[in-house]
Amino acid sequence: MPTVLRVKGYRFFFYSREGKEPPHIHVDQAERYAKFWLYPVRLAMSVDFRSNELTEIRQLVEENEAFFKEKWDGYLGHQN
Repeated sequence: MPTVLRVKGYRFFFYSREGKEPPHIHVDQAERYAKFWLYPVRLAMSVDFRSNELTEIRQLVEENEAFFKEKWDGYLGHQN
């Protein structure tokens, strides 16, 4: 489960063996969890984050979209 970024208390990561799904990023903080699709950036699911937190996380995902896609391709791209 490679962590690719930590910012503002959020941990952005992938699970191993996710290459069959479209590119996405997972984020957690203090037992809360969300998943965002990368193209286009949109919320896939969320557990216990408030809407204002999801707005902040979405902005972080948008700001780092190219970086996350590069990491996705580098780590999971070879599994397809």
